[in-house]
Amino acid sequence: MEKIVERSILYDFYGELLTEHQKNIYEDFVLNDLSLGEIASDNNISRQGVHDLIKRCDKMLEEYENKLHLMEKFNFAKANVEKIHSLVRECKVSGDMRLIDDVEKLSNDILDNL
Repeated sequence: MEKIVERSILYDFYGELLTEHQKNIYEDFVLNDLSLGEIASDNNISRQGVHDLIKRCDKMLEEYENKLHLMEKFNFAKANVEKIHSLVRECKVSGDMRLIDDVEKLSNDILDNL
């Protein structure tokens, strides 16, 4: 996964655990695509300070994911829901009601993983 996409997804899940200052800087860098210099100027801090804060935030967000696995659980659930939708469409077309067992198994897997 591209680093910027990974950062934004981790931020979506865990951004509220950062301080307001960390959130503002991180949002400017990751979501608003501002340069280190622009962020430094806007916040009256050095470029190195911005760089260090972003690195610290990256590490914190990754540690949250390593402990809580919310992103992993979300991706697991999303993939299985997509499979369920596919099976339901196939069941509607083919009329094969045996596919319902597959849907039930996938939905149980999602619930067990939560």
